[in-house]
Order: sequence, then C-alpha cells, then structure tokens
Amino acid sequence: MDAMLDKSVDGIIASGKRIDRRLPVDLSDLPVPVVYAFTEGTSDSVTFCADDFQGATLAVEWLLGLGRRRIAHVTGPESFVSVRERTRAYHGLVGDALPVMYGTWSEAWGHEAVAKIWDAPGLKPDGIFCGNDQIARAVVDALRERDVRVPEDVSVVGFDNWEIVAAQTRPPLTTVDMNLKALGREAGLTVLALAEGRAVEPGIRTLPCELVVRQSCGGNPEH
Repeated sequence: MDAMLDKSVDGIIASGKRIDRRLPVDLSDLPVPVVYAFTEGTSDSVTFCADDFQGATLAVEWLLGLGRRRIAHVTGPESFVSVRERTRAYHGLVGDALPVMYGTWSEAWGHEAVAKIWDAPGLKPDGIFCGNDQIARAVVDALRERDVRVPEDVSVVGFDNWEIVAAQTRPPLTTVDMNLKALGREAGLTVLALAEGRAVEPGIRTLPCELVVRQSCGGNPEH
C-alpha cells in the first residue's frame, strides 16, 4: 500500500474473494479514494459484486426450460454469502425436495457428491446446478464414469465461466458468467469519478450475470 501511495496513484480498487469478509488491511483513512470489489468495504464506500441470486436464477430457469424437474444443487461452503444467495434462488424455483449439497470448492467434492447421490436409493436428478465450474467439471466426469450421459440423461450447469475449465470440459460446460470485465470497468469508472471529486452514492452495487450456453445442458448453444 505504501508503495502505491509513493507512486502517487489517484485511487485504489481493492478486490477480495468474498463479499462477506473484509481485507486484512485498513484502507479507510487513505488520502486517495478506494472502491471495493468482492470484499466488504467501509460503510461510506462503494462496493461492487456480481448478482449471485440473479445468476443462479438464470441457471435454474434454463434447466427448467429444458424440461428438467429433479434438479440437484451441489455447491461450496454454506458460510459464503454467495452460496446462500444462490441457494435462495434455487429453493425459490424448485423447492426443497432435494437437499442442497454443501462442500468445498473443489473437483474432489464434485466426484464425492455424485457418488453420494448415485449410491443412495431413489430417483436420480435429471439436472445438476453446481456452485462453480470446478465442481461442475468433476460432476460431468463422475457421471461419465457411471455411464450417465451428459446432457441426454442429466443436464449440468456451472458458475463462474472460468473458460479454461468450462471450454475443456467434455461436453463443454454451460455456466453462469459473472461479467467480471464489466464489473471491473464500473469499478474503474467509479474510482476515477471519486478522484475527480464527483459525488458518488455509497453502498453495494450488484451487476447482473449472464448464462453462457454450451453443450452440457442440451438446448441451443450460443456461439
């Protein structure tokens, strides 16, 4: 931080990994404006994050539109506010017939979740909404190992649009894009406005996500 201030920067964009945690450094008394992204800011600051509820709604509505009715949700730790928002959207659309499966943000958890579902008695899901693309890729791989066809038997949707993962999944992964470029642009414009002395309303600003449709769901992929 001192090095940046020594270079006479006009403002700072501070980014983190989750909106419900503060960074381990106090930026509240800096002589330049600070805008936050994906981390908890001060009460008088501007914070940008993706609209997790809206993004999850897009994913589940797409699955429902494909005729999927037994939709499972395999996601990360419940302690994350992003997870809780996505789960809230999921429950609002499909109810609570299937329990949400909370775990880690890892491919190992995706494999474990599929094993738990398919080794248990009863009907199996025909759609799986995953909390990130790593989990989703593992879910697709685990289903293939059990001779379950994706998307013919089960449609799978991820979250993040981490292209190195989504595009290399077989079949390529339908996933929610958090529009990070647009978010970064808005954060940049806001810190410039603050640096120029313009009034900016403080608070949390959520930017909409969009669904990137590939082949893991069926339907009509977008190019």
